[in-house]
Amino acid sequence: MKKWGFIFILIMCLVIFIMKWGPFDQDKRDSSYHNESIEKGSSNKEVEKSSFEQITITKIQVYRGNLLLVNSQYPVHKDSVKSDIVKLNNRKDLVNGFVLNGPIYLSEGIDQKFSEMVKDAEKVGVNHFIINSGYRGFDEQESLYKSMGSDYALPAGYSEHNLGLSLDVGSTQQKMEQAPEGKWIQENSWKYGFILRYPPDKADITGIHYEPWHIRYVGLPHSKIMYEKNFTLEEYLAYIKKHKEISTSVDGKEYTISYYPVSKNISIQIPKNHGVDISGNNVDGVIVTITK
Repeated sequence: MKKWGFIFILIMCLVIFIMKWGPFDQDKRDSSYHNESIEKGSSNKEVEKSSFEQITITKIQVYRGNLLLVNSQYPVHKDSVKSDIVKLNNRKDLVNGFVLNGPIYLSEGIDQKFSEMVKDAEKVGVNHFIINSGYRGFDEQESLYKSMGSDYALPAGYSEHNLGLSLDVGSTQQKMEQAPEGKWIQENSWKYGFILRYPPDKADITGIHYEPWHIRYVGLPHSKIMYEKNFTLEEYLAYIKKHKEISTSVDGKEYTISYYPVSKNISIQIPKNHGVDISGNNVDGVIVTITK
């Protein structure tokens, strides 16, 4: 009997010990798990943070880039003119597949895009391109405005030609309305970053009647979206501003396009190891394009 009594007492002691200390051990395990979760969460945040970098966007960037809106309301800013303007007549290496009608000035980078487009058009038998006008300085624009009047020219600072991003393109064979060159530009120029700046039936938005010869460089992927949605530059910039962020893809590349208002210097986070392009809208903010 003493033996069984001893065993009974031993069992009771074990039960009391488990009841008393078991929850403490569980708390320790819970605490350990909680601490481990915090460490993992902190680690994930650190990894996420290390995948981005902070950049500063200054007020002046509102007036620089390929998406600048220039019209009767928003003139060309002194910092908006492309810095690589060259006289094509003096650079025969830049005149490929087209001819020049008089002295022509243009951004060298834009000329390269245009030459690429003309080269591809030539492959399908469209090969009579001529550049009638490119970049114009403010003095030249003002002289043109005074001699031609407001029906045919814009005052200095209010023409896209003052940027270096636009050019008037023609055909050496016939008017652009009927020429294969005109049709080809309407259907294909977006692939090279160009848009038909003043399309038909959009004069109430652009303030300019249909000009089948006037093309403007905005760059991909913007030209693709504008072509697919039949947007003018005015409509496209308003669309981005409304949605804040949009996405698209071109030739296997993924693009994220975001609008940021800029009234003073701001800082934004952008992903590391991605292509980044920043353009002002010449109004109130910038468009940041991330390429994956």
